[in-house]
Amino acid sequence: MIKLIVTDVDGTLLNDNHELHPDFWKIEEQLTKKGILFSIASGRQFYNLASKFEKIKDRTMFFAENGTYVSHKGKELYVNPIEKAAAIDFIKLGRKLENTNLVLCGKESAYIETKDEEFRNEISKFYERLQVVDDLTMVEDTYLKVTLCNFNGVEDNTFPHFVNYTDRYKVAIAAKVFIDITSLNANKGNAIKGIQKELNISPEETLVFGDYLNDLEMMQVAKHSYAMKNAHPEIIQASNFVTSHDNNDNGVLRTIESLGLLNA
Repeated sequence: MIKLIVTDVDGTLLNDNHELHPDFWKIEEQLTKKGILFSIASGRQFYNLASKFEKIKDRTMFFAENGTYVSHKGKELYVNPIEKAAAIDFIKLGRKLENTNLVLCGKESAYIETKDEEFRNEISKFYERLQVVDDLTMVEDTYLKVTLCNFNGVEDNTFPHFVNYTDRYKVAIAAKVFIDITSLNANKGNAIKGIQKELNISPEETLVFGDYLNDLEMMQVAKHSYAMKNAHPEIIQASNFVTSHDNNDNGVLRTIESLGLLNA
C-alpha cells in the first residue's frame, strides 16, 4: 500500500510551460482523503513552492532546494546547509566561467549579482524571494546551495569545471541549464529517507517521480520509482519503472490513476 508520494516539479509534474494540469487539485485531494501523503521535491525555493501550491501548502510536505530544506504543514523540519567558505569558493570560480550566471540560495531568500534580463526572467520562475546584491560573497544568510546557469547547457560547459569537487560536495545537474552545488549528503533521496524513518514509511510504501539528475538519489529510496518518459537516460536506468506519458501529457497524474490509488 502506498503511503507516500513524492514528485519532482519541473519536467515532471509541470509541463514545459511550467503549468499544473487542472486535474491536479482534485487528485491531490482524493489522495489526501485516502491518507496518502502527497509531497513535492524540487530544486526550487521553498517560498516559490509554497506560492505555486498555495491551496495545499498547509498540508503538503516540501523537499525544497534539492532536499536541503524540508517543511511540512508550514513547519520547518530539516535544514542541511553548505559551508559558507565553500559556497564562496564556488561563487568565485563560477564568476570566471563564460556565459555563466550565479544564484546563491539562502534560507531566507535567493540572491543574484547581475541585472541580465534574460537570466532574471528565467530564474524568477523558481524563486519567489529574489534579491539583487552587489556581491554574493557578502550575503548574510544560511547558505543552502549555489546554482550556476548556462543557457548553452551545463552538462558539457559547466559540470567539467566542478567534477573534481564531487568527492566532497554534491554537484547535481538539475536541468539542461542548471547545476546545483550542496553539501555532500544533501539530496532529495536522503531527505526522503529521513522522513520515511520519522513517519515509519518503508520504500515499498513510497512512490516517486523524477526526470533529471538531481532526482537520482530519490529513485533509490522507493520501490515504486518512476522516471518520466521524457527523463534523462541515467534516471530512466536508475528507476524501476518509466511512465507511459511524458510531463506534457500529464504523466504523473495518469500513472497515479493507472495504479488504482484513487480507488484503493
